[in-house]
Amino acid sequence: MASIFRQNLNQVLGTSVVILLCIAAVRAIQVPQLNRLTNKTNTVSLADLQREIKSEKLQLMTMGKLPSFGFSNLVADWTFLNFLQYFGAEADRAKTDYALSPEYFEVILKHDPYFLDAYRFLSSSTTLYAGMPERTIALMNQGLKYLSPKLPSQSYYIWRYKGTDELLFLGNPQAAKQSFKIAAQWANTYSDVESKNVAAISQRTAQFIEKNPLSKSAQISAWTMVLNNAFDNRARKLAIHHIQALGGKVLMTPGGELKVELPKKD
Repeated sequence: MASIFRQNLNQVLGTSVVILLCIAAVRAIQVPQLNRLTNKTNTVSLADLQREIKSEKLQLMTMGKLPSFGFSNLVADWTFLNFLQYFGAEADRAKTDYALSPEYFEVILKHDPYFLDAYRFLSSSTTLYAGMPERTIALMNQGLKYLSPKLPSQSYYIWRYKGTDELLFLGNPQAAKQSFKIAAQWANTYSDVESKNVAAISQRTAQFIEKNPLSKSAQISAWTMVLNNAFDNRARKLAIHHIQALGGKVLMTPGGELKVELPKKD
């Protein structure tokens, strides 16, 4: 029994050493690069920024190929933190773009397709900021193969993100209708108030699309999703602009929350 215990302990220690060496190797490459990305001044040239982005992309490709040895969640979380640094460097992104966003999520969702918040950031960063809704949908479709209504909890939100992108940015109302229907079905497997509200809204949006593929009410509901998930004023202003242009109203409640009213006529 003691020998078996020692053998198992050695295997665990061996695996831990390997994964730590892998992380250390990538960290040795990444940390100086991330420091340059986050600490540089506005005097950095566009050419330097482009070289750094190219290097970062290469490092993400390396991360995607590294074995996880059972530490997939750690790899996903670490990559997500690196994405937040990249996305939050607004001055740099204004000089370049957000085109590297889907590369981060390629790694994140490969290692942890159950990372619910990652899908939310994926939709906003890759669709709204990088302008790549097709890539967003492709990554979501890959992740959804592993999911079920209860795994992860509130996974129905992913179908809503997907339906929103399909309706607003791909111009595919039929695909969006199906995504909102599934969102409603998955949300109805829960008994809490939030899930029931999501189920009702998703079902109503699917019905709007079924009656009229160009439904303004459906588009407003989708833009409301964008508004609720906005990370900054730029995204919020964009969502409010489209909601108002479609005939909807954005009101402030006494509690300080934004409320969207659909037009009386679709």
